[in-house]
Order: sequence, then structure tokens, then C-alpha cells
Amino acid sequence: MKRIFLFLALFITAYTFSQQKRINYTAKIQSADEDKYPGAIILIGNVHMIHEGVTLDSQKALYYRDKNLFKALGEVIIEQGDSIIQYSDYADYNGNTKQAVSWGNVEMNDPTMKLKTDTLHFDRINQKLFYKTGGTIQDKTNTLKSIGGTYLLRNKKFIAKSNVTVTNPENNLESDHLEYYTNTGIAYLYGPSTVTNNKNKNKLYSERGFYNTKTDVSYFIKNAKLFLKERTIEGDSLYYDKRKGFASATNNIIVIDTVKNFVTKGNYAEIFEEKDSLFIIDKAVAISVLEKDSLYMHGDKILVTGKPENRIVRTFNNVKIFKSDLQGKCDSIHTDQTTGLTRMFRKPVLWSGKQQITGDTIHLVSNLDTNKLDSLKVLNNALIIQKDSLAKDDFNQIKGRNIYGKFIENEIRTLWVKGNAEVINFNRNEKTLKLETITKQICSDIEFDLLNNEIESVKCFKETEGKTYPPLDYPKEDRKLKGFIWREKEQPKVMQDIFTKDEKTEVKENIDVQNAKLNFARESATKKKKRASDRKSTPKVLKKGLE
Repeated sequence: MKRIFLFLALFITAYTFSQQKRINYTAKIQSADEDKYPGAIILIGNVHMIHEGVTLDSQKALYYRDKNLFKALGEVIIEQGDSIIQYSDYADYNGNTKQAVSWGNVEMNDPTMKLKTDTLHFDRINQKLFYKTGGTIQDKTNTLKSIGGTYLLRNKKFIAKSNVTVTNPENNLESDHLEYYTNTGIAYLYGPSTVTNNKNKNKLYSERGFYNTKTDVSYFIKNAKLFLKERTIEGDSLYYDKRKGFASATNNIIVIDTVKNFVTKGNYAEIFEEKDSLFIIDKAVAISVLEKDSLYMHGDKILVTGKPENRIVRTFNNVKIFKSDLQGKCDSIHTDQTTGLTRMFRKPVLWSGKQQITGDTIHLVSNLDTNKLDSLKVLNNALIIQKDSLAKDDFNQIKGRNIYGKFIENEIRTLWVKGNAEVINFNRNEKTLKLETITKQICSDIEFDLLNNEIESVKCFKETEGKTYPPLDYPKEDRKLKGFIWREKEQPKVMQDIFTKDEKTEVKENIDVQNAKLNFARESATKKKKRASDRKSTPKVLKKGLE
């Protein structure tokens, strides 16, 4: 008895379920032809089918009742509420699985877009459409094409893979894999993708990120690159607002100036296209790409402004320079790429070979044609120091009002000391290398020729005083000229040293932070005391009113 009851229950449930899924239809003519269409009802003229919220209209159809399958042909129209309307030459609809397949000039419309393809599958259960043989989606902003694609009706999301393009009058997007929302115009990229501006040919490349086709704002987070007319920007992440002409990049940034052969690196950068400016911080370094040996310039901040024909590079705070045969340090640097002039400010120092060069201001001039260093100017309180290789505290020194130098193949080959020149030389025997004499000279001007960073010859003009002493007769307190400071510990010996802050700088920064905290605490305490004093001095009547 229990088995019979269970069987009846299952039968009733199955019957009810099948009844719920049964397709309803009407037509002008209904017939059957078991020889041609076994098991099918032939419907002709104004065929109308309805099934659980979807309708189908066509000129002809075959309905297989046992399979609950509807095959329509001729001006087929499928509608689902107000969400979609679909046109095609042919369509199959399965009432049991709620799956539809349309082919032949398929066009599907919903409130946000129009889809065209040759064959379209409609999964009503999951509310998605998909095609595999090429399709086009068009909304108010863009036209999207791909070989295969899936459209999710609930959230207006289109998923496309393989040879995807999204185009509009301003831009063209190409991708291997993207998700596009037709209601917002936002494309999320999951594979190699390129956005090209149709007007100026600027390009964006990334392998992951999003691009808003309506606002022209994009944010990329994998292999992000921005190709502007005169610059290429790379970074771990990249934000770009095309309409504002603004871009920012974060971590492992490389900015390549394609006109000036100039590279800038750092971990955060901002680019303003209209002002043609670049601001970069966090391990910021500017690299002048030379023929054999590039010059690296680091500072806390680097600002590049102006078009290539009028470009200025400013480097601020804790500036260090490294080149295999030239290093430097100062507080700030100003480089005019149109004149090739680089000016170093606030306690500048250069190291060239064995020479340390200091002065109030140092200028380096590059040859614009060869992009090589051409000349050197050390202005006011100029001093060149070269440590004696065999003595700890002996230094050859050249001092004057100004010093001018000439570079040949990026090496200093000639130096002119102009005005109030003073020289101290420690002279050693060429064979024994023993210190024999110390020479002190005072001249109006001095000229030096150097070879392999060693002084080869000296010419003194208008000599006023000069004397050579035995080492023991020359007072130790006079062995260093006025303004002497040996700054070897500050010299970057390898390129990575430009990012190392000197101990004094770090100590000063820590002291500044501590002082700032102490000042803030003192100010807070003072304010609290004042408020307490004010409360005590406030009349009772006024206190009551305030309360």
C-alpha cells in the first residue's frame, strides 16, 4: 500500500511539473504529417507561443508535444517581458529546459543595447545569452565585437573572450578577455588589452584593470603602460583621466622621454599632459642615457616641466649623482635640457676620479649634439682636493675664486683656476714614493692638464708667492686651505648608494620629528591650561548661560 501511495505521489508531482512547463500556442492553421514530421503538430500563419513569461511569434512552426519542443521559422520574434526582444529567421525553444537557440540574422534588443550575431543561445534559467560564431553589441556609447561572448541579463554584463574590440568615435579598445557593463559603459580587463585614442594616437596597455568608456577614466594594475606623444609611463598600477590629461602611477615606475633619451624612475608619479609636467617621488631617480655610461640623479622629489624644446628638470632635497667616473651631492639641482646646463645648489660637491670639487655653486654643461658632458664651472670658494694615496692626512689642494673645467670623452682633462689661486702639493719621489717636499703656491690663475684623473702638468700665471718645504718644516696646521672639508663618506661609490641617506641627514630628520612631537605636546598642554584658566575666570552667570 505504501509503495502504491509513493508511486501515485511521484506520478502526480511529475504530472503537475510537466503541466507547469507545457507550451501553449495558437495559429491560423494546425495540421500533421507523420511521414514528413513524425510526432509534430504543424502550425502555419500568425503562430503565437507562450511559456512561463516568454512569447514567440513566427510564420510557421513545428511543435513536438512529447518533447515539449517548439521549432519556429520565418520572421521569428521572441520576447521576455520588457527585458528582451529578439528577431531571427529560425528558432528552437525547449519548454523543459527553458533553452532557446536562434539563427539566421539574429538581432536581440534590451533597454541598454542591441546584439547582432548569426547564432544565439538563450538560457532562461540563468538569464544569459551567448554566441560562439562572432557577434556585435551596440549601446549608446560603444560598439563591441568578439568571436565569442556571454550576456548576463540581470546585471547587464557582457563577457567576451578572443579578439574583442570596443570602439567609439574617440577610442578603440582591443582585448583578449573583458567584462563590459552596458548600463555603465565600464569595461573590466582580464587579459592583454590596449586602448588607442583615435585623435592623437596615445595608447594605454594593461593585462588587468578597468576602463570607463563614458568618462575616459581608467585604472590598471598589471603591466600597466601609458604611451603619450613624447613619453612612455610604466608602473605596477596606473590611473589615467584622459579628459583632464592627468595620470598617476604607483610602484616600480619608469617614465621614458622618447625625445630626449631621458628616463625617470620612482614609486609614485603624477603626469599633467596640458602643462607637460611630471612629478615623481619615493626613490625618484632621473637617468640621462649616455653613449656608454648613463648618469643617475636621485632626490626626494623630481619635477620635469615643459615641452622637449623647452624642458626643465628640478631635483629637490638630498640630491645625489652617480656616473662611473663622476659623482656628486647637493641639496637641489636645476637642469635646462635646452641649454644642457645643470646647476647644483647648497653645499654642492663633485667627485671626479680622485678629485673632490666643492664651491658655493657648481655648473655642469652638456653638449646637446652628443649628449656628453662638455664643461664644468665651480663658482665662488672653489676648492679641489685630492687625497695623497700613501698618507692618511695629506691632501693636494687647489683653491680659487672660480674653477672652470673641460671634459673630453666624459673625463675632466683641463682645469683653470681663476682668481686668488692657492695650491698645496705633496711631492713624492717617483721611484721610492717617499714624501720629499711640500709646495705652497699663490697665483692669480692656474691651469692644470689631467690624464687618467691625475695632474699631468701645471701652469701658474702671475705668481706672487711660491715656496717648497721639507715635510718636517711645513706646519701641520697650515696643511689645509681655508674651507677644507673632506667629504669622502658622502660619496656614492656605486649606483645604489644614491638612495642611501647620510647619517647626519637621518639623525637630523629624527630630531626634527621628535621636536615636532614635543612642540605639539607643549602646545596641547598650553591650550589645556588656558581652557582651564578660562573656565575658572568665567562668571557664574555666563557659565550657566553657556550650559
